[in-house]
Order: sequence, then structure tokens, then C-alpha cells
Amino acid sequence: MFAYLIAATLAAAAALATVKIIPQGDEALVERLGQFDRKLPAGLNILVPGVEIIAYRDTTREKVFDIPPQTCITRDNVAISADAVIYWKIVDMEKTYYKVQDLQMAMINLALSQLRAEMGKLDLDETFTAREKVNEALMRELDHATVPWGIKVTRVELKEIIPAKAVMESMELQMSAERKKRAAVLTSEGERESAINSAQGRAEAQVLDAEARKRSTVLSAEAEQQRIILEAQANRQQQVLKAQATAESVAIVTQALKADPAAPDAAKLLMALGYLTMGETIGKSDSSKVLFMDPASIPASIASMMAIVDQPRQS
Repeated sequence: MFAYLIAATLAAAAALATVKIIPQGDEALVERLGQFDRKLPAGLNILVPGVEIIAYRDTTREKVFDIPPQTCITRDNVAISADAVIYWKIVDMEKTYYKVQDLQMAMINLALSQLRAEMGKLDLDETFTAREKVNEALMRELDHATVPWGIKVTRVELKEIIPAKAVMESMELQMSAERKKRAAVLTSEGERESAINSAQGRAEAQVLDAEARKRSTVLSAEAEQQRIILEAQANRQQQVLKAQATAESVAIVTQALKADPAAPDAAKLLMALGYLTMGETIGKSDSSKVLFMDPASIPASIASMMAIVDQPRQS
């Protein structure tokens, strides 16, 4: 009975040993008599006990590991410390197990050498602005180099780039000087803009003032022209009225003469008034004038009128 239990236990253990369950996302390599035979996918798998064994099992999901800080020399001979992080996954587990002995150590050493090479291609200032370029170069080189190992490098990211202490101090001095220079440039540009704006303001003010004076002059000239035109029209209208009045006077005298032919002195009196009006007009002129009249040519009626006018003065 005891022997039967031992045999059953050994049989059950052998049966369990031949059944292997592989989780989702993992793979396993099976060796038969020390030689690679096949890969076990996820799920239930059966092995031949005593003949087949699982030599290696790993995940095919993406992995990540850090590249430790490494001292690098830039193209301008400046020492810096740089580290990175690598994202990768196994795409061919057979190559991963049989082509390289220590995969993680091999990838770290390869990443460090590539990191030094990429940093050596850049100046110190470029290392702070060319992160994307360095990341792409590292991923390209590492992915190409790890193809024989069945590895796919999906991404490489630089974490920190730290210059030496002396370099940091020099950079701080340089940045301070650059800020002072920038502040001085901005101040001078502000003063220049202020001077330009002031000059433009003065020029615009002068232009506006000149335009205002010009418009004022034009308006004054137009007003003067309008005044002269109005005065001329008024004078012409006054002359027309005088002419009409004279014509009416002549008409009245003419009618009077026709009514009373014995009144010739009325016409003479009208002529005398005309002479006096002409003399008054000439006297109002601004220019110098001298009026000579022959007493013999003056009608008797005008002489009589002058005598009448002089009587009050003699008295």
C-alpha cells in the first residue's frame, strides 16, 4: 500500500512537471536534450518529462532601465555628466538568449559608448538645445546594434546634462553678462524709440500748424475776395440807382420844359448840380487832384448858384 502511494505521488509529480502554463505577455524557450527545440506561447503547454526543459522564460512587454551618469567630453573639450533612460522590448527571445550572455550589461555598455560618442560631436551650448537630436541618434544607433540580439529599442531619453562646477560658474557669469548686455540694448532701443516718437510728434505738430496757417490764410483770402465782390456789387447797384435817379430827374425836367417852355433855368440848374456832383466825387478820391474850370464856360445859372451859395458866407 505504501509503495502504491509513492508510485502515485511520483506519477502525479511527473504529470505536473510535463504541464507548463505561460502567462499572457511571456514566452519560454524549450530545450530537448540540451538543444533548442521550440518556443512556448502563452497558455497551457505540455513537456516531455526527463527530455525537455524550459531553458529561459521572459516577458515580451516593453522594459526600461537607466543608464548611469557618465562623464563625457564635448567637442570644445568641456567635461559634462550625462545620463539617459532606454525603453526596449524583446522581439526574438531565441536570439536574446543564445546570441548574448548578459543582455542588460551589454546594452548598458553599448548605450554608454554611444552616449559618449554623441556628446563628443556637440559643443557645450549645443548639448542643452540638441536633446531631440541626441535622443534620435542614440535610439537609431542602439536599435541598429541590438538587432542581432533580438531587441527592439523603442525610445531613448536624455535625463540630465550637468557640466563641471567650474564650467557652471563660468556659464553663470556669461549669462549675467548676457543679461546686462540685453538690458543695455533694450534700454538704448527704448530711448531711440522715444526720441523717434518725439521727433515724429514735433514734425506732425509742425505740419498740422502749417496746414492750419495755410487754411487760415486761404479762408482770409476767400473772405477778402468775397468782401471785395460784395462791395463792388454794392457800388454797382448804387451807381445803377444814381443813374436811375438821374434819368428820372432828367425825365421830370424834360416834362417840366415841355409843360413850361419859359423855364430854361431848370435845365441849367440841373447841369450845375451835375457839375457839383462830379466835383464832389473827384474830391473824395484818394489820389491827388487839381480841378481847373473856366468861368467863361460856366453857365450863368451855375454862377448864379455859386453867388447864392456865397451870400451866407459874406453876411
